Amino acid sequence: MKCKITRNAAKVIKRELDKEENKGKKLRVLVTHAHGDHAHYGLDLDTPKESDVVVSTDKEIDVILEAGQAFLDGVKIDYLYFPEEGFVITNPSQGNHGDH
Repeated sequence: MKCKITRNAAKVIKRELDKEENKGKKLRVLVTHAHGDHAHYGLDLDTPKESDVVVSTDKEIDVILEAGQAFLDGVKIDYLYFPEEGFVITNPSQGNHGDH
């Protein structure tokens, strides 16, 4: 499984992971809602479970993905400052290029 994190997103995620209360946790990407041919995503800080895969990224952030969940393979995590500030999670490999 693959996961891509942009430079902007990595800066924000690393700040959260460096907080004392988050020591030992990893970033989890999850499907919050799936319908038809696309999904909506969420982020959490968590520890891996038996049914998970931990994926290393080029930004030195390990990401937890649920094994066998096709909508998670190839997710891209970005952080935008405009038009509103926040994370944007898409999966171009599944034809998901943003919320509708």
